[in-house]
Amino acid sequence: IIYLKTFYTLSIGEMCILSGVEMDKEESSVESKECCTRSELVSEDGKNLKSVLCQRCGSKVLCPGMAVYSEKELFLPPMRNKKAPSLTEGSGDNLSAHWLVDDMYTFENVGFTNDVGRIKYLICADCEIGPIGWHCLDDKKSYYVAVERVDHA
Repeated sequence: IIYLKTFYTLSIGEMCILSGVEMDKEESSVESKECCTRSELVSEDGKNLKSVLCQRCGSKVLCPGMAVYSEKELFLPPMRNKKAPSLTEGSGDNLSAHWLVDDMYTFENVGFTNDVGRIKYLICADCEIGPIGWHCLDDKKSYYVAVERVDHA
């Protein structure tokens, strides 16, 4: 499956405006748009069955079996590129389906933004598109990759 979308990367100044906040399920108004059913993506033990890939360049972010499916409501700013116009404050998505990784060295290919408060956003290290995920500096063992913002193969 190939998705054609416009992608954007946030500047550090824009990310400072759009800090990540944890939301309750009642606050979410955005439904997850998964390309595959959960049974096609998640093994019986809760791990990813397929490789996790960048939607833009196809670079491998995670190998199969390296992340656990997690439902946690997180806010992520919209996907952007460096040439896009400025964002309006508060724009982004509340996403609940994520791949949870407990060690940053588990990733095949991921980059991190500068700190935005106590948050670092995850981006593709090859094409720098993002954010594809979220990491709170207070929790050294939790790296979340939004299922909706990556491809699976």
